[in-house]
Amino acid sequence: FFRWLVLLSGAHRVSDVVATGGLQLADLGLAGLHGLSFFFKCELFQRTGAFKFRGAMNAVLATPTEAAARGFVTHSSGNHAAALACAAKTRGVHAHVVMPSNAPACKRRAVEETYGATIHSCAPTNEAREAAAAEVVAETGGVFVHPSNDPRVIAGQGTIALELFDQVPELDAIIVPIGGGGLISGIAIAAKA
Repeated sequence: FFRWLVLLSGAHRVSDVVATGGLQLADLGLAGLHGLSFFFKCELFQRTGAFKFRGAMNAVLATPTEAAARGFVTHSSGNHAAALACAAKTRGVHAHVVMPSNAPACKRRAVEETYGATIHSCAPTNEAREAAAAEVVAETGGVFVHPSNDPRVIAGQGTIALELFDQVPELDAIIVPIGGGGLISGIAIAAKA
């Protein structure tokens, strides 16, 4: 029940800043044979081009003003990096993003030039990312937001399922890609509630 309340509060927080449309019915050739319909939630229409903006924006908005004023810190190769940088800029605070040295140049430009975050480079390993992020937090006092293992991020990602249930109430199943686990965690909480 508590997780459900956290998810609903996340939905309320991000409702004014995330794109809530983006539902497409796709004919995969199975409708005629088996009576199946497939709906795709097109998260590429979010402000940063990925679902990650939902979780990052929720984390930034859920942080008390005094803590948020110190800025935010994360580690990411790209999508979460841009999402957190954009969310921090939207709230009017700074973001520090630890990115591996081999992160694509276009992702670095988005984080630094488009969204105004400070990039801290590190070796391309999870251990190096985590260590560098911890150093940045110690130096800046910024609030750390993990890309996928943060309850605020998970709640933000779960808003996808809440919208999907509103848009297509008769859903039988939800298929979710899995990377770090934040998206599936949020969607599973919403689906089980």
